[in-house]
Amino acid sequence: MTIAVAQQPGANGLFNVGSGESHSWIELASAVFSALDRKLAIEFIEMPESMRATYQYETRADISKLRSAGYDAPVTAFRDAVRDYVTNYLMPNRSLGGESIR
Repeated sequence: MTIAVAQQPGANGLFNVGSGESHSWIELASAVFSALDRKLAIEFIEMPESMRATYQYETRADISKLRSAGYDAPVTAFRDAVRDYVTNYLMPNRSLGGESIR
């Protein structure tokens, strides 16, 4: 997405990148556990009363500016994108481009 927008003449500013679909934190956590091939193990605690009205229960990237700048390619499915990020960028001894770090 970033490269495609950078190649658009006249496109400038800040762009949200993502699927444009809403996902909960439990969906994100589940996708991370899955990417690590681990059993889902999450312990829930009661949300403090003082945070309930202001807590961000889910997140969604508004990609309308991205689309209006000419990006019309399909987006990567959420679970696939999380798996790619976890396995290619967060795993030990890995770096951008997939080269091993020694």
